Amino acid sequence: MIHVEVNRVAGDYGFEAKDANGHTIRLDTSPETGGTNFGVRPMQALLMGLGGCSGIDVVSILKKQRQTIDDFSMKIEGEREADAVPSLWTDVKIVFELKGKIDPEKAKRACELSIEKYCSVAETLRKAGTSIKWEVRVLNTEEVSS
Repeated sequence: MIHVEVNRVAGDYGFEAKDANGHTIRLDTSPETGGTNFGVRPMQALLMGLGGCSGIDVVSILKKQRQTIDDFSMKIEGEREADAVPSLWTDVKIVFELKGKIDPEKAKRACELSIEKYCSVAETLRKAGTSIKWEVRVLNTEEVSS
């Protein structure tokens, strides 16, 4: 069983979440609703988790295919339900940006496998009704052997 602790540590809404290994993340609400920008919003943390989960998958898949990743980043945008409580993510868009000696088709397939098959966060969001769209950009690709 996974164990995390969440404790209020700053102001009314500033929380620190800690996992069993001592890794932490700071959480807060927006200043408009009483927060102080102490940390990320919990719903933003969910998108960050999506990026981390999928990024780990993509790197793992490409390493097994002997692709050389010099740089890797993701831009993630999300849209939430308007005037709803709770307000769920309705649409998420991910742009995977990879740089290195990477076959673009292998990069595309790795991202597809992550989002459609392996990433537990993506599946959790999908089961909540979120539409997840994505694209891959391989930048400064060198000659790659298949």
